[in-house]
Amino acid sequence: MATPDGPDAPPAFDTSQPTIARVYDALLGGKDNFAADREGAATYLKYVPDAGRCAIENREALVKGVRYLVRTAGIDQFLDIGSGLPTQKNTHQAAQEINPEAKVAYVDNDPIVLAHGRALLATNNSTIVVTADLREPQGILGNEEVRALLDFSRPIALMIVGIHMHFNDEEKPDEWVRTIMNELAPGSYLFITDFVDTGEPLQKAMEQAGLESLGNGWIRTPERIEQHFLGLPIIPPGVDFLARWFPEDPEGDVPDADDLQPYQRILMAGIAKKS
Repeated sequence: MATPDGPDAPPAFDTSQPTIARVYDALLGGKDNFAADREGAATYLKYVPDAGRCAIENREALVKGVRYLVRTAGIDQFLDIGSGLPTQKNTHQAAQEINPEAKVAYVDNDPIVLAHGRALLATNNSTIVVTADLREPQGILGNEEVRALLDFSRPIALMIVGIHMHFNDEEKPDEWVRTIMNELAPGSYLFITDFVDTGEPLQKAMEQAGLESLGNGWIRTPERIEQHFLGLPIIPPGVDFLARWFPEDPEGDVPDADDLQPYQRILMAGIAKKS
């Protein structure tokens, strides 16, 4: 059967090389991955047996952050860069279950995300997915679909969740984020999660796993992660391990950092506000 040409054609993608989105999908137990991606996930699990639980915690942190942004901060527009493949609960689901009018623009550089996202969102007029790359922020800002959905004269939450670790500091990823934040209205937010380095062996093992499987995945000190927020004020509780990070009131007691499992001390999260 002939395949369509033009904008509605299915995107081409290389299944022989692992990608961030598909390896993450494999770690989460998803089905939208290929042999190379499963090999990448196996490398992570070799070094960090609880890597899948890390991925789940990162997704849970995304949901916590989105709920805060909608329910407490009153945000109803999201620009989610490096969104990855659809999984258990996505940004638009977490946002729209609180505010059905919330709008979400997903951005990812993996064409398979576009293919699966369009199928998932075919009946959702408040959510789009586009293929673009954080390394080219002007391409995101100038994307016609993004501009048609989001109102840049009003606050937007920029989400860079689980992305910074895939770029080394020599690439200056903070400057890509700064370019986008400079275009967002006052009252916008910046939501980030990243691999952390507090000197623990399992953190270094996670970095080694990423470098072997994907060629990236660097860890950073908490002080360096705070610099990702470009000097913007970080909302309470600041930057912290995901299991201790509750931008809204926690349902129970917040565990001490020393009481966390080693895999729970691999990622940190934070949200900052642009005044």
